[in-house]
Amino acid sequence: MIDISVSGLVKEFEVGKKILDGLTFQVDAGERVGLLGPNGCGKTTFLRILTGEVHPDEGDIVVAPNKRMGLISQIPVYPAGYTVEDVLDTAFAPLREMEEEMTALSQRMAEGESDSTLLSRYDKLSAAFQAGGGYETDTSKNKVCNGLSIPRDMRERPFDMLSGGEKTRVNLARLILEDTDILLLDEPTNHLDLRATEWLEEYLEKFKGTVLAVSHDRYFLDKVVRRVVEIQEGKAEFYSGNYSFYAVEKERRYEEKLRQYEKEQAKIQQLEKAAEQLRIWAYSGNDKIFKRAQSMEKRIERIRQTDKPKKDRKMAVRFGEREFRGDEVLSIKSLEKSFGERTLFVGVNLEVEGGERIALLGDNGTGKSTLIKIIMGEEEPDSGKLRRGPTVKVGYLPQIIHFDHPERTLVDTMLYDLDCTAQTARNRLASFKFRGEDVFKPVSALSGGEQSRLRLCMLMDSKINLLILDEPTNHLDIQSREWIEEAVEDYEGNLLFVSHDRYFIDRFATRIWMLEDGKITDFKGTYQEYLSAKERRKLAAGDAALGGPSSKGKPVGRDDPGAPSLEKKPKRPGGTKNLEKEVNAAERAVAAAEERMYDLEQEIEMASADYLKLQELYQQREALEDELAHLYAVWERLAADLEEARG
Repeated sequence: MIDISVSGLVKEFEVGKKILDGLTFQVDAGERVGLLGPNGCGKTTFLRILTGEVHPDEGDIVVAPNKRMGLISQIPVYPAGYTVEDVLDTAFAPLREMEEEMTALSQRMAEGESDSTLLSRYDKLSAAFQAGGGYETDTSKNKVCNGLSIPRDMRERPFDMLSGGEKTRVNLARLILEDTDILLLDEPTNHLDLRATEWLEEYLEKFKGTVLAVSHDRYFLDKVVRRVVEIQEGKAEFYSGNYSFYAVEKERRYEEKLRQYEKEQAKIQQLEKAAEQLRIWAYSGNDKIFKRAQSMEKRIERIRQTDKPKKDRKMAVRFGEREFRGDEVLSIKSLEKSFGERTLFVGVNLEVEGGERIALLGDNGTGKSTLIKIIMGEEEPDSGKLRRGPTVKVGYLPQIIHFDHPERTLVDTMLYDLDCTAQTARNRLASFKFRGEDVFKPVSALSGGEQSRLRLCMLMDSKINLLILDEPTNHLDIQSREWIEEAVEDYEGNLLFVSHDRYFIDRFATRIWMLEDGKITDFKGTYQEYLSAKERRKLAAGDAALGGPSSKGKPVGRDDPGAPSLEKKPKRPGGTKNLEKEVNAAERAVAAAEERMYDLEQEIEMASADYLKLQELYQQREALEDELAHLYAVWERLAADLEEARG
């Protein structure tokens, strides 16, 4: 059965520029379809046409009758004074109507009415109420709110007072509670933290209805969708798989089309040369040769079928890097920060050395951006110390981009900020896909993603050795995310980033800082290693609670989320370059620990007559020996991985 049928859809907002040009496809009942394409290709326009908000110029859309459809990005208007709880309760409106009718019927029966039709109606309503989950509405509501990080205090707040992201989250919860038949998801993970995104993925796995998702979250697409429809030049291209399949198949199709085009061009050149020779001979008055030349020209036109395939150029850019001297990049001691009665974090102690790439993770509201602002000096801690190495030069891309003069054009912004020539400014902008008349737009006219790209363009010229990114891929399409990833891939300095983009985290993190419950868990390893270690600890805790096998006797750190997983991990996306950086960082960590051990041995010799001091030093040496053993294990594993990767 077909849930959504789209036929010959055409829409243009500017004369001669069709954003949709004959879009045609269908979505069957129960399908999970990803709708992809760069920003501005018409994805959101299509969703607005689908919900009736916008009318197409041509074409038809048919939605299966009696199917309830809900769009996540479309926030309904609620009566003034509605709380979040009131908004969530609108999902149960049909159940509430049934409940009211049942109460009225019950009252009539209690007053002595004994009509059989009355009793029959009550029985039908009672069965429908129970089947619809009428007795479990509070349980369902609490479960969804917990999954989407909608706490009790937020549920009591007026809906109008929420931020755009919070409203989106509440609306998503409402649609889930409504048990909608067709879910239209427009960037559903943009305002969700990792935990809420994973909860949504688990929900969609069990969801029996149809899902049509517009998303730039590649992990989400891989887990949720089973078919991809890409909008290209207003038309649909089809891929029968998830995002990973789409990425590989799209490249294969490009290569195949390019080979076909080159083959045709070679044949055309051969025929054109022959036709030219025939024309020369035809000038001697031979009509037969002239007709053969005409026939060959027609054949050439028939061969011209394949247009040269297009592929967006990569951004030919890289960060300007500054040489780093010394081991210490960042030192944080006993850091604390609160806002009123709310404590964000307390007792944070961290050391960062050269070459590390750190992902700062945690739920929304735990204080990740606040910690970044403290590191940048934009916010003061309540107590504790923070010190940067003397040769550290920071480059910072904040989550919310701000320009002091948004009325300036792009080229003027570059001229004032970088103090360069107009041609240099235009060249730099062109390398970041700002070309032609676009460079004369005011900055205020740019979208959020375009402003991030402009800020990154300005940042690239700086000589830096510590790059700090706060949600760098938010509001960017997949292509723009890949541009940023290419720039970060070539960057060899230190990296500290906040992100909910698991693809980005997986690609770059060699160390995880997980901020939760006011503390930071410091894990030296990749994101997949962190997840594996966390899962093992969870299983071990479950075994202990059930009286199962004890964890005693296992190697130190094997079930500890502070130690890297020893499981075989997937091939790294960055190839050997990232591995070489990690091996160098591990070698520096081992060398620094050995130097500390040497200094400790000297102190032990000097304190040979002080028993109490010796006891303290011996304990320090024991802890350092454990740390060295762990560092050696990490270094050996990375070195082995590098040898294997090099073949």
